[in-house]
Amino acid sequence: MTQGQRLAGVLALCAALSGCVDWPGRGLESSPRPEPAPPAPVSVSPRSPESLAAETYYRQVEATLRSRGLMRVDVAPRDAPFATHQLIDNFIHIALYDEYSAFAGTYIAQTRASRLRRWEVPVRMSVSFGDSVPLAQRAHDRALISAYAGQLASASRHPVSMVTEGANFDILVVNEDERRALAPRLMQMVPGIDAASVSAITNLAPATFCVVFAFSEGAAPAYNHAVAVIRAEHPDLLRRSCVHEELAQGLGLANDYPHARPSVFNDDEEFALLTRHDELLLRMLYDPRLRPGMTEAEARPIITDIATELTGGS
Repeated sequence: MTQGQRLAGVLALCAALSGCVDWPGRGLESSPRPEPAPPAPVSVSPRSPESLAAETYYRQVEATLRSRGLMRVDVAPRDAPFATHQLIDNFIHIALYDEYSAFAGTYIAQTRASRLRRWEVPVRMSVSFGDSVPLAQRAHDRALISAYAGQLASASRHPVSMVTEGANFDILVVNEDERRALAPRLMQMVPGIDAASVSAITNLAPATFCVVFAFSEGAAPAYNHAVAVIRAEHPDLLRRSCVHEELAQGLGLANDYPHARPSVFNDDEEFALLTRHDELLLRMLYDPRLRPGMTEAEARPIITDIATELTGGS
């Protein structure tokens, strides 16, 4: 980076439902008994007791969510129709508001109006794994993320692909110990990354499933780098849900909005996977009639036109 430039990060988190389950050692009286864990697959390196405890915890989280009818995998549910005005409202709150604000070297939950942000260059994704991640899981996740990159490209009509070098969107699948030791790698991966972003990743609370940071140069509204961190201890569906939400949020749909339905962009965990509604949000975000940096007042008339075209005004 040249002198005087800095990186501004936008944070998006996927978090557990409040009161869903407790961290190991604090009781799980309200949670159903999880299925017995399958035999642990061979890992490249051994895992700590804390990582093994986290794996048990997140199995219980997923079991609890599914027992409540959440983590649905239907992407065009008949019981969750949405009208044009709802698509407009959801887009504005998800794409033009921030969920977190930087304050005193950390991030706090504080929804505030922002500007439209997205990528203006092709998105080149790369996934890497901590040494503890089993080889079979690596192969599974790599195939999943590659296929999902294609889905994001199709939905947004913006170039999104997997690469083996020259990535500008890094996806890290790591366990507890590996995540806490990420600071040197993050500073190498994203030169100029701020301390608050590093701390948010390395000190991730147990109730936060996964995280993504999208970065831009200074106050520029166009992203030039993103880093997503996904817990390797997650069971398959929870891990897949993290991939779907965080990678889409890293494209510019940064906020969660409680009234968005059917959508992964809220905190109720009803839907685990990107829905048809969410694909329309991506299509809107990358419509050439919109420009990075637009405010709500500037973008709303255009958003209204685009949403009306996509839904037929229904």
